[in-house]
Amino acid sequence: MNPNSNKVAVVTGAGSGVGQAVCWELVRLGWKVAAIGRSLASLDETIRPAADLSDSITPFVCDVSNSAEVDAAGKAILAQFGAVDALVNAAGTNTPKRALEVLSLADYHRLIDTNLNGAYFVVQAFLPQMRQRGTGTIVNVVSDSAKQASPKAGPAYSMSKAGLVGLTQAINAEERANGVRACALLPGDIDTPLLDKRPSPPPAEARAKMLKPEDVAACVLFAINLPPHAIVEELLIRPR
Repeated sequence: MNPNSNKVAVVTGAGSGVGQAVCWELVRLGWKVAAIGRSLASLDETIRPAADLSDSITPFVCDVSNSAEVDAAGKAILAQFGAVDALVNAAGTNTPKRALEVLSLADYHRLIDTNLNGAYFVVQAFLPQMRQRGTGTIVNVVSDSAKQASPKAGPAYSMSKAGLVGLTQAINAEERANGVRACALLPGDIDTPLLDKRPSPPPAEARAKMLKPEDVAACVLFAINLPPHAIVEELLIRPR
């Protein structure tokens, strides 16, 4: 019997990029996945390749920046699966007009609400049952821009990602005694659709040298699959 057959993971940003790759890798290893995304159409793109594994990925349409929607999705997921063993916060966005000179207040709030507040809302939806059960792993997909801001990332994105590192540290500081651990995964450039939001999207030859979503997914699974007594608190990965 597959030891992962009774394990459940929640993955946000599951409709594309890293979130999608994480869903596929978890399913390949036998996990059940509650896939959270902003639209059913995008989630269908994740579910379709795994169609031969019946009921392995269940879609939940939810805007993580909306606390009420996250609360409803969290209750629905726990009602269906009973417990969640791992949470992967992979939802994130940026804006083409990202420099301080052109960043609008609306875009600033949208980035903070999605990249940082959204992760916090999702953590709070599933952390209590992890704490109660005395087990659980949370992986926050951050960015190396949390270490060093750059015009490439923009201030709102860098601020949101730095805050996400702080959230990860707070989880470990407060919850490790309760059997819950968290990892901040800091990737460099990844070839995902988010690149299309850059003011000047990189050409194909530049994208070919970047990390692939499956590279980051492998790091996520490394953090999840460690023995319960071990924590990778922070992991930085960049293209060679």
